[in-house]
Amino acid sequence: MRKLSYYIASTVDGFISHADRSLEGFLMEGDHAQDFFASLQSYDTVLMGRETYDLGRKFGVTNPYPTMEQYVFSRTLKESPDPAVKVVSENVAGLVRELKNRQGKDIWLCGGADVASQLFTEGLIDEVIVKVNPVLFGSGKTMFSDQVKLTALELVDKKFFNSGVVVLRYRVKR
Repeated sequence: MRKLSYYIASTVDGFISHADRSLEGFLMEGDHAQDFFASLQSYDTVLMGRETYDLGRKFGVTNPYPTMEQYVFSRTLKESPDPAVKVVSENVAGLVRELKNRQGKDIWLCGGADVASQLFTEGLIDEVIVKVNPVLFGSGKTMFSDQVKLTALELVDKKFFNSGVVVLRYRVKR
């Protein structure tokens, strides 16, 4: 069975964006960036919420991960602006179960606090990878939009970068 990883950038105080969904303050360049792009080789499928997808669309990017099978979960986006990106509006958990049972590389949930909350509640996220940026926002959007149940995580890897970024990889204990 394929593994679903929620790999998300965060501030030290746990925010994945400002309240207006902007990302100012996150380190986009540095020694951690090469590691991040290398890690994408372990995935062949990417899942994202509409707000995450819209970040790229603001810059004209409608096919953000052309080497991967791409799914956007949205109740408001009815049609994909790109044939390579599939829009899913219902039965998110059912689709993810189906994807996990297919052959292939692992699956990356790259963003979407709402999607992460739903998939975590359904027990479908296998690991949480947090790329902690050396910045505090004080407020904004958190990694999960709803409360998640108390869940034990096991730290399985950690990486420290000269940029100040720390990547923590946790396995969800079942």
